[in-house]
This record gives sequence, C-alpha cells and structure tokens, in this order.
Amino acid sequence: MPRLTVAQALVTFLARQWSERDGVRRRLVPACFGIFGHGNVAGVGEALASTDVDLPYHLCRTEQGMVHTAAAYARMTDRMSTLACTTSIGPGATNLVTGAAGATINRLPVLLLPGDIFATRVANPVLQELEDPRSYDVSVTDALRPVSRYFDRINRPEQLPAALLAAMRVLTDPVETGAVTLALPQDVQAEAYDWPAELFAERVWHVPRPRPDRAAVDRAARVVTAARRPLLVAGGGVVYSGACDALRRFAEAHGVPVAETQAGKGALPHDHPLALGALGVSGTTAANTVAADADLVIGVGTRYSDFTTASGTLFGDGARFVNLNVTGFDAAKLSGTQVVGDAREGLAALDAACAGWATAAAYRDEVTELTRRWTAVADAARRSAPDARPTQTAVIGAVNEAAGPRDVVVCAAGSMPGDLHRLWRGVDPKSYHVEYGYSCMGYEIAGGIGVKLAAPEREVFVLVGDGSYLMLPSELVTAVAEGVKLVVVLVDNQGFASIGRLSESVGAQRLGTAYTDRAGDPLPVDLGANAASFGADLIRADSTAQLRDALARARASERTTVVHVRTDPMEAGPEGGAWWDVPVAEVSTTAAARAARAGYEAGRKARRNHLRPG
Repeated sequence: MPRLTVAQALVTFLARQWSERDGVRRRLVPACFGIFGHGNVAGVGEALASTDVDLPYHLCRTEQGMVHTAAAYARMTDRMSTLACTTSIGPGATNLVTGAAGATINRLPVLLLPGDIFATRVANPVLQELEDPRSYDVSVTDALRPVSRYFDRINRPEQLPAALLAAMRVLTDPVETGAVTLALPQDVQAEAYDWPAELFAERVWHVPRPRPDRAAVDRAARVVTAARRPLLVAGGGVVYSGACDALRRFAEAHGVPVAETQAGKGALPHDHPLALGALGVSGTTAANTVAADADLVIGVGTRYSDFTTASGTLFGDGARFVNLNVTGFDAAKLSGTQVVGDAREGLAALDAACAGWATAAAYRDEVTELTRRWTAVADAARRSAPDARPTQTAVIGAVNEAAGPRDVVVCAAGSMPGDLHRLWRGVDPKSYHVEYGYSCMGYEIAGGIGVKLAAPEREVFVLVGDGSYLMLPSELVTAVAEGVKLVVVLVDNQGFASIGRLSESVGAQRLGTAYTDRAGDPLPVDLGANAASFGADLIRADSTAQLRDALARARASERTTVVHVRTDPMEAGPEGGAWWDVPVAEVSTTAAARAARAGYEAGRKARRNHLRPG
C-alpha cells in the first residue's frame, strides 16, 4: 500500500483517468492550471512538483481565467476531457465562482481543487478564514456549492477515494456534467495515508450514448409526420454528441430546415440549402420568420434559453414541440413530446421512424428565398470601404475571410456575439466558439487558450471588445508564457456598445456605458500599448484595408498577436426582428423611458405559454 499525502494521491489518481466514447480514448484530465498560495502550495503544489506522473502544471494569471480555459478545453473536446484548476484558500477559491457558474450553465465539465481552512481547526482563525458565527464548518469555499454539479470537502484522507470516483462520474456524465469541486483543507492536503494500490490503477470512464425509448420515438414520429411547416433547432448537444452528420441526413431526407442556437452554430454548414442560420434574439430574419410560422419545432440538444425563444415570443400559438435531449430536464421544456437520449442516436431513430415523409417543395422553396434575402443583407453588413474605419460587422467579415475553414473564432460578451451569430459563416462545427450561456465578459482570451491547447493544429481568432478585454486582459501573459499562439482582434469602440444600445432602448440614456472622464472627454487609454506590455505582438489597423493586412500577418505569425482596431460604437448591425424581455421602468420622468415602457407592454403581449400537452 503506497504511503502518500492526500495531495500526492490526488495527483497520481488524476494522471491515470481516461474517457472513452465510440472506441476513442482521451486523457480525462491531461493537465493542471493553478496559482499557488499558502492554502495549496505545500499540498497540491508539492505533489505536482515531486510526484512522478504525467500531469503537467501551467501557471495562469487569474483563477477565473483558468476555469474559462478549462471550460473552453472541455467544449473543444466535446466534453471528453477537461483541466484541473488548483487555488489557495480565500480569494483564490472565491475567484473560481464566476468561471464555475459559466461551466455549469453551459453543461461543461471542469475540475476545481481549491484549498480550504484547517480541518483540525487547531489554528482557528487561519488567514483568510470567514469565521461564520453559525458554524465553524462554513468557509468561503462553500460559495462554490450552488455553481457546482458535485461538491465535496475532504476532511479526512479516508474520504478521498469515494469523492474522487464520484467526481469523475459527474465529469463524464453528459446528463449531470458541469463544475466539480473538491475542497481540500490545507492540513489534510499534506497528511500522509496508506492507500490501497487499486486506487491508482488506470481507469477508463465510458461516456454513454443512451438510446431513446422506442415508444417515445414512435410518439414523436407521429407528431413530426403530421407537420407541414416544421423547423429543427440545433443546440450544443448536436455538436457535443457528434451528431452533425445525423442532423444533415435527417434534414435532407425530410426537407426540414435547420436553425441554430449559439452553441449549435455550425451543426449544418452555412451554405447548405436547408440552413437558416441563427435563431432568436440574435437570429436572422430568415430563421425567425420560419420559426414564427412553424407548426412544429424539433429541438435537438437545446435548453431553449430566452435568447433562443425570444423570451417566449418567437414561436406561434399553434406550434407543437418535439424535444430530443440527453437530459429529461431539457426535453420536458415547452410541454414538448419528450425523446430522452443521445442526439446522434435519437436523430437516427427518428429518421427511420419518419421514413417516407417529407415537407412540400413549396415550403423548401420558401426557405431558400428567405435565406437568399437575408444573405444579401448580411453581405452588405460584412463589407466596408477599404479606406474607411470598419464597422464591427465589417471586422467580423474580415476575420471570417482571413480564417480557414477549420480555424476557430472565440467570443463571449457584448454586442459581438449577436453579430457573430447572424453573420459568421462556417462549415466546421468546431470553428465557432461563443460562450453565450453565461455571456461572461473576460472569457475570450482565457477561452482562446483552452481552444488552442485542445486543438493546436487550428488557428484561433479571439474577438474581444474593449469592455470585455479590460475585465481579464492578463491571460495574454499566460498565452505568451506557454507559447500558445492566438490572434486577438481587440475591437475598441470606447465603451459598452451592446449595453449602450440597450440602455438607450429602455430610456436609461446610455448612462455609464462610454469610456470618458467626468467631463465627457475620451479617456487617454491605449489598449494596444497595454496588450504589447504583456508580451504580445501588436498591429494597429485604422481602416478596412489595414485590418485585412494585419489579419494576414497575424495569422502567418508564430506568436500571439493583438490586432487593435477602432470601430464606431453607434453603428449597429442588422437585426433579426425578435424581441427580448428586459423590463422597463413602469413610471419615469423621462419621455424616452415612458415610450420604452409602452413598447415593452406591447412586446410582452406576444408571449405564449406553450402549455398544450405534447
């Protein structure tokens, strides 16, 4: 029985965990990111330095950033792998909360290993201890409980084996996955114990493809084949399960047009005749028009967020729903006919059950015409005169043209995700990586690192606005230090463009959304110089022609390069015509707010409850 500390046993165990699906094996936790402090340096830090196992350590610059990196890595590997994240106690642990929430909301596995206060309590209160008067058992690490799918605190070495097995189960369960937290009291991390050798045997976690119930498929097929104007909504579950080919076969066999959520974008190539593109608040006019008149919505791997459903106003009163999802929780939404199972297996079964049925040619022709009209609008938005300052939509067009078919665009928050959802054209489901379940500012650069680590053969273009850049720019240092090459397109529009427009629309007069001093003058801040100070190469672009040249140079470079481009914050991209429920002040002294409230009242009258039993 090997005698190891708890931290040494943890590291040894993690290095021998594998995931497997469809005969393909991957290291489940191939590396560890972290920042050391007194709460983990003598435990996990010592173990990573001294234990002779294959678990490389990478230094990040922020605890929140490391979780974003792990989540992006997990998404890029279809949730088959993730990274461990170790922190000290106190602020190091609580800095994990934002990233953990994003991972859990997006159904992405990440493994969090924060330090914690003494289990023995012999030195209470220790540095950074909360001292909750209700119980000495409470620590700041408990803040991770509501954002974790599994949380455990290892107060004794004997507790570690069961906790490790439970943690790995959740990480590899497509239904339950999300953030997993093992809180490690700093004294217990360094405590030695005689471990059973079996704990350290190589272990393979088989990721299942649950097949849907035959009766559920038959019920769904009866609903589908009765439809005349069906629409299929492809969510992230299509991509994670590798169901893109099954989706294409289903759409082609039955003439069903496909619209995409943010996580599902790219499930069908943009130029496919049945591809309507983005759906919902950030959707295209083509997809939203079809959605409004659909008599059936087939949701595959989607959680039906408010952006997807336009806060319940997108689909008509007569629409019925068939929901294929690996989780019953999501399959039951909108009173849909539930098909619980893997997206690939479920689409294949539904395809067979609907054999011989297809939509009318006139309906497919209508879809083609709507898509043609939207394409013309998008083409205009993606262009800008060579000597002009580019609009944000023209920046997207330039990046899209500079990127190869397997290159990846990464984005997260602000107005760019909406423009990207409508305007980005991709043929590879992994070429589009936008975190929009949590829409977390600061995700972009850290997420880009995770994407590049998971797919080093691809070029990674990180699109980040100035507001989001200022939230977490320091991970540029991590990219430079680790030799992780990114092309970071820093779009500088002097403030919060998205919230500025939203503020104006609700009568808040763009308060606090522009980067100015108290006198209203622009700030003398040079974000490009800031990026260069972190060790990245810098190229400035003041026109569309310069931007195209800068992107070509950055793509050809072997180093992380920041392309700094200024755009007009008042120039908005084309809209898809959907409504979003953002409450407006019911009473106000301003005419703008009163007018906005009247529009809000009209908008929410279009909300449907979709309560008819499936």
